[in-house]
Parts: sequence; structure tokens; C-alpha cells
Amino acid sequence: MLGPIDLTRKRNPAAKTHALPPAVESLEWLANSPGVREVLRFFARERRWIDEQHLALCRIAAPTFQEQKRAEWMAAQFNSLGWDARIDRAGNVTAQLGPPEKNTPLVAVTAHLDTVLAPRNPEDIRIEARERFCGPGVADNGTGLTALLAIAKALASEPKPKLPLGNLLLVANVGEEGEGNLSGMRFLCRQSPFASRLRAVLVLDGPSTSHITVEALACRRFEITVTGPGGHSWSDHGAANPIHALARAITWYSDTRLEEPPRQRPSSWNFGVIEGGSTVNAIPASARVKVDLRAEAAHDLEELAESLAAILERALRAENERAVSGRVTGRLKETGARPGGRLAEGSPICGFIEAVDSHLGIKSHLDCASTDANIPLSMGLQAISIGAGGQGGGAHTVNEWYSPDGRDLGLRRAFLLLCLLLADSALAA
Repeated sequence: MLGPIDLTRKRNPAAKTHALPPAVESLEWLANSPGVREVLRFFARERRWIDEQHLALCRIAAPTFQEQKRAEWMAAQFNSLGWDARIDRAGNVTAQLGPPEKNTPLVAVTAHLDTVLAPRNPEDIRIEARERFCGPGVADNGTGLTALLAIAKALASEPKPKLPLGNLLLVANVGEEGEGNLSGMRFLCRQSPFASRLRAVLVLDGPSTSHITVEALACRRFEITVTGPGGHSWSDHGAANPIHALARAITWYSDTRLEEPPRQRPSSWNFGVIEGGSTVNAIPASARVKVDLRAEAAHDLEELAESLAAILERALRAENERAVSGRVTGRLKETGARPGGRLAEGSPICGFIEAVDSHLGIKSHLDCASTDANIPLSMGLQAISIGAGGQGGGAHTVNEWYSPDGRDLGLRRAFLLLCLLLADSALAA
């Protein structure tokens, strides 16, 4: 059985011989073959059109659970380019070039529709100095969605590469961010009409070309709710206070994590949303916090969750012991989980992307992250997540930015990898 990829291994791509599909003589041969050559040129030649699509889609607000308008827009763009685009029951946009086929193996290229923050109005997505795009979602994941459109238009042109394009599925999926819990990718890989035919999944997420995500970072989300009697801040002073109990639990948990010896593999915790009370002069009747736990090792994630439950109980006891009246109670509810998984050693997709990076002179490294690739990796499918090119920063903030400088390199990288995957899928047909 193939073992997991060693993320710590030293890599010298120039010194390695990368296995390619038998039909591909070399990356140079592939890049100069009819159809492929024209697509690679398209990415630089059509930069203005690509940038326009990027701005247009980002100006359509698509916070998690509210992706419908952006999905409809993406479907319309695919259809206008000659693709057969549909919106599935989960809200994902799926697109195929030509009439859908029923039994062919599929290579899916995906990018998530949703954003953590959303523009309040279209003008929040703007161009500033040095052609830098600014606003929520311009990098994460405006870059991935734009790449899907660029690939779609390039492949709709003539001449077409001599590849099994019927094996290609483009997907703009919902529910990647926050509490979306990877719902779109779960549906695609487990319940959709395409699920049984998927052979490889290429996730385009963000701009950076420096990473190749081959390991899925497992994640569990919880909501803690503490309730009590409430009351007046003066006349009921000393009554059990849900916010006090919750604050104590947050502090104790963070202190415990910081004081423990370093773990062999990284882990993290974050209290991301806290709510409670109604006014400054009232003891709150309830308080709530949302928690995100992540760990590369499954047993570490389990320990983080068990510790959270134990410290919550300890904080509730402490508040009740201090109170002169009333009691607080608490509930720990799991609200989501992202499964872990690792790409098997020797998986063709890893050799293919390393070969492409060597050909293009891209310095990249294998990494572990939480992305849409978590789902196919957890199922044993070939899957990686890479950036779509350009530069960006400030993700998940109102100051998010993206520069298209270097975008064409990321697009060439993604397309050459796609060509290798399609050539490989033809052998499996």
C-alpha cells in the first residue's frame, strides 16, 4: 500500500526525473503542441479580459450560504463561452465542454464561490495604485474563479488541444469558508452524478504558486452556549453570570494550550465569535462563543476537543461557586468538521505538478492546509490545492488585495497540470 507523502523531504526538482503519461514526450513537447501552445499564449494575450472578469465576479457579493447570485453569474459566463453549465442541488456550478458523457472518468478543476467577508456595494471592489485590486474576496477566491473562466474561454477557442476534453469538469462550488463546512465539495464528491467518476481533483484557491497542498489539515468547530438567570447589574449583583463563566473558560483554555509542551506536529485554536447580553447595566441571561480547533495529527485534535469540554465544566463550576444567587449551565455543540487525509506517495498528480514547476522554474513546497481538497483527500482520491497565480494578501479582512502581476504564470501552471491529468485519465477510460 502506498504510504503518505513525507512533507519534510528535500526536493530538487531539476535533479529528478518526473514520470509523465506515456502520450506526453516531455513538458516542452506538450507546451508546444497544437492547441496547448495557443492556450498558453491566450493567458498573456487576454490579460485585460481576464482582469475584467475578475472584477465583475468579485463585485457580486457571495458570503457563505449566499452564493446564488454569483453562481448564476458564473453559469451564465460558462454558457456564453459554449460550455454546458448547470447549478446542482448543493448550489455548485458545474460545466462541461460539449454534451455531457455518462461513463467517462473525470478530472475536476474547482474553485470556491464564497467569501468570508462581502462587499457592501460593488464600489467596495476597486482598483488602486499599480493595478492592485482591493476589497473582500479579491484574492480568496476571486483568483480561483477567474482561472476557471480563463481556462473555459481558452478551451472554447480554436485550435483545441488533442486531449479528452470530455473528461474535464469545471466546478465553482459553494460552502468552503467558515461554517460552510465544505458542503459544496462534499456534495460533489459523495452525492453528485459525477461522484463515482472522479479520478482527480485540482483545487484552485488563492494566488500563491509557492505551495502544493497534499495533506488535509483536519478541523473541528464548536459553539459554546452558557445560560443563567440574568438580572440587574446593581440589585442582582453577584448572580451567576454567563459572560464571566465564558470569559474564564476562554482564558483558561488559552493559557493551558500556551503552557503545554510543543506538540510534534502543529495545532491551533481560535475563539472567533463571541456574543452575549443586551445592555451594559444588565446581567446577561446567555453568552455564546464559536471555536475553531485544528491539528495535523488526529489524536491531537481529539485531545484539543476533550480539553475544551473539561475546561468548560471547570469554568461553570467556578462561576457557580462564586455566585451568591442563581446558577449557570453550559452546552458544547459541534457545528462542523473538516476531515484530514494525505495524498499517497507516488500519486501521479504530485509527480505531474512537480514536473510542471520544474519546467516553469517555479520554486514550490509541499504543505498541509485546510481547503476544499480535504474532502477528496479524505476519500483517497488524487487531489491537491494550488494557487492560481498573481500576488495577494490580507485574506479574510476588509483590506484584502490582489495584484495580477504574474497571473499568467499561475494559469500556465494550472493548465499544463490539467493537460497531464487529462492525458492520464484517457488511459483509465
